Amino acid sequence: MVRIFFNICLVVITTATFPSVGQAQSDVDISPPRLIPKSVEAEGIPGTESIAPRARWGEAENALTESEGGYSLDMLLGLASQSNPTIRQARMQISATLAQALQAGLYPNPRMTYLAENMNSGGTPGEFQGFEVEQRIVTANKLELSRNKYLQRAKVAEHLAVAQQFKVCNDVRLHFVKTLAAEQKLKLKLEILETAKDHLMTNRELFNLGQANEVDLRKALADLKRHQLDYLSAQNELRSQFYMLTSLVGEELVPGPLKGSLYSDDECLIDFDAAYGRLLGESPEILAAYAKLKEDHITLHRENVEWVPDLVISGGPGYNFESQDAVANFSLSLEVPLYDRNQGTIRQAQLDRNRQQQEIRRTELMLRKSLSDQYNKYITALQHIQSYEDDVLPESRKAYEQGLKSYKANREEWPVVLDLHREYTMRRMEQVDNRLVKRSAEIMMNGYLLRGGLEAAPSPTPPGHMDATPKPR
Repeated sequence: MVRIFFNICLVVITTATFPSVGQAQSDVDISPPRLIPKSVEAEGIPGTESIAPRARWGEAENALTESEGGYSLDMLLGLASQSNPTIRQARMQISATLAQALQAGLYPNPRMTYLAENMNSGGTPGEFQGFEVEQRIVTANKLELSRNKYLQRAKVAEHLAVAQQFKVCNDVRLHFVKTLAAEQKLKLKLEILETAKDHLMTNRELFNLGQANEVDLRKALADLKRHQLDYLSAQNELRSQFYMLTSLVGEELVPGPLKGSLYSDDECLIDFDAAYGRLLGESPEILAAYAKLKEDHITLHRENVEWVPDLVISGGPGYNFESQDAVANFSLSLEVPLYDRNQGTIRQAQLDRNRQQQEIRRTELMLRKSLSDQYNKYITALQHIQSYEDDVLPESRKAYEQGLKSYKANREEWPVVLDLHREYTMRRMEQVDNRLVKRSAEIMMNGYLLRGGLEAAPSPTPPGHMDATPKPR
């Protein structure tokens, strides 16, 4: 009998120690001992040569615990703050807007004019020659209003720069946990791959003993090939996630392991209403929208006084060659706002202000919509995690444990044990996905739902609003 043959050929039987049901699943390593006879391992099963790297079951233990060494999240965030170009762009927009404020408040330059009238009249150098200096006197506090307008726009740019920092940090955190999950799933894929290899070895031995047919052997070989492809796909996914992470950081880092965990630092339940209230009070997008509304109020005030005429004063010394007297000229002029009282621009400024009021409401509703989507993912993942920790993983572990004990007591076949281990490993992979979804949703909700770490920082002037003229006002 094959059972007797396996028991005689056993080289090492590793007795697995199983934790209690209440123990954290990250500390659970329920891996089947290598019970395949040496003679079978040495045969060289077709289709198993390309498996790399070769590993025993125990090498994939503690898949959910913190990685040893490697890149830490804090280090990557520090690099991103220095190297991500969008953060620099956002800071430059603040400086550019402050430069606009400087320009908008500058007083007009005086104009100097040389005058010569009736030159060569009567053989003289002219009836009059002299200089005039012209200066525009700005009224109605226009320059200060213009400067305040752009100073307020600089505050909008500051809020947008903070939002850009959150976008970069959120994306770095998201791809960090995605890379962590890819690392852990790669280890679990390797366990499944080893299980498929043992399954093929077992069917090969059973075939040699006449206990299995060629169909079973070919199915086992096809299954092994499929899991080899799954393992290669997991390697590709890990590499891709790492490259996306380093792209957001802004540095070309050498691929390596990450130092971190999929477990949250704070496992307290997030309340939807509290999260929404925090968004309305602290979100950089909301703060930027309110700052823009204040700028629109200043802009409207500025346009309301634009029609007030400035005074243009000119004067200067000269010499009258006919009377041979030193003379002086003086003039005062102003534009009479008879037709153009800036009516159209004032109306445009009013509509811009009203539009921004609606933009604030639109932003609030968009945040609520995005929060609802993320909260749904968060609470669903949390329910799955709790169910898996309380029931699914412990029951799958017990099923595998019982199958392993039954095999040792000659009451169960080894392929059944391998299937039980594969099922348990699949449930562990599902738990990795659950934790990834939960952590991703937490990152988004704690980071004000901001994403787009490689998208250019938005302009403090939304589309459709008035922008600077050559002389900002």
